[in-house]
Amino acid sequence: MQKMKLVVVGNGMAGMRVVEELLKIAPDIYDITVFGDEPYTNYNRIMLSPVLANEQTIHDIILNTREWYAENHITLYTSARINKIDRKNRIVYAEDGTSAEYDRLLLSTGSKPFMLPIPGKELQGVIGYRDIKDTNDMIDAAKTHKHAVIIGGGLLGLEAANGLKIQGMDVTVIHRNEWLLEKQLDKTAGKMLQKSLEAKGLKFQLKQN
Repeated sequence: MQKMKLVVVGNGMAGMRVVEELLKIAPDIYDITVFGDEPYTNYNRIMLSPVLANEQTIHDIILNTREWYAENHITLYTSARINKIDRKNRIVYAEDGTSAEYDRLLLSTGSKPFMLPIPGKELQGVIGYRDIKDTNDMIDAAKTHKHAVIIGGGLLGLEAANGLKIQGMDVTVIHRNEWLLEKQLDKTAGKMLQKSLEAKGLKFQLKQN
């Protein structure tokens, strides 16, 4: 029986979890090809904050090594961003010219951080927080700069603030709501959290739009 061709666009946690489950329940059905636009294999994106805080390394958060892909007969293309899908002929094309035919196509590209639509958002030093490159950019910035401003007092923003503080920066968090983590905490708990973080040296400007 000839295997069907499965192409996965996105080498992140969700897409690879699907692949892992397919390998468990139906290992002989698909010939699998994976495209990822980062130069890394699948890693635990949730653990980027400990990397920023010098608690772990990039190597520590890798979930699937290149050997794992090879052992499971998965063709992996890294640093390959898909920019065209020919649905009629069932072919995907990457910016570098790589292409792959498919019988089944899984799009698992994830989300991107919202960048405020204001002048200057494209300048050097304005960084989103989503992947290893963003994390490395922040670590590099901390080596030559001393002041950081975090837009957003949600969980990810506070993790970034903590990591940059550990990197030696003077950090101010700007948040539009009256207290931190307003979706998870009530006002009393949010204020307690703020006080605890201020004791660690973080600064806050709340109710800012």
